[in-house]
Amino acid sequence: MSIKQKQVLLFDLDGTLVDSAPDIALAVNSTLKDLNKPAFDENTIRQWVGNGAKALIERALSGSTNIDKELDTTVVEDTLAIFLMHYQQYLCVNSVLYHGVKEGLLTLKKAGFRLAIITNKPEKLIQPILSGLGIGDMFEILIGGDTLPEKKPNPAPLLLALKQLNVTADQCLMIGDSKNDILAAKAANIDSVGFTYGYNYGEDIAQYNPQWCFDTFPEFTSAAFD
Repeated sequence: MSIKQKQVLLFDLDGTLVDSAPDIALAVNSTLKDLNKPAFDENTIRQWVGNGAKALIERALSGSTNIDKELDTTVVEDTLAIFLMHYQQYLCVNSVLYHGVKEGLLTLKKAGFRLAIITNKPEKLIQPILSGLGIGDMFEILIGGDTLPEKKPNPAPLLLALKQLNVTADQCLMIGDSKNDILAAKAANIDSVGFTYGYNYGEDIAQYNPQWCFDTFPEFTSAAFD
């Protein structure tokens, strides 16, 4: 099946539509400063994005992509609350849409594709970011990392989207930059697109075998009409 035969496009957010790492790094370092802990450069923090806010904070407290199993759960929860407070203040300071995203989404929507967001970012932060970046009215549904008990790579958020949109798996396409997107799509029997930019822990997205890979958003948009 070609992309143009799909009806519903399920988009990841961070690293797929939005380069949010600068603002995430700002909030992480503000949090660490509150705790009198050393800051990290943006490139390091980029490697920690993609598994939700809790995992991000666990990595920040560990100072590594590999989470310290000895972290105190109370400390993690308290630190997460501080981070979310800071991040809500910095949602659209330096975050930007990737090249071609706004134009591409407009083209896809005008052509009749139904658009949705499935991200591991907390649900309450999704709409403010979309609105702040001028794409707030593009999507039928928004599913966040805390909408359900499970998040990507678990297929549950994708299966919820199918139910809410009243469509079948073969009518949908999951589009993301991370192995979490591709693994969730495979588990839900949904075809997937992997973007080579974004946040995938330094790994080549192609090794997770999405049906399609693209280097830019405009390449994907063009492929949707081939």
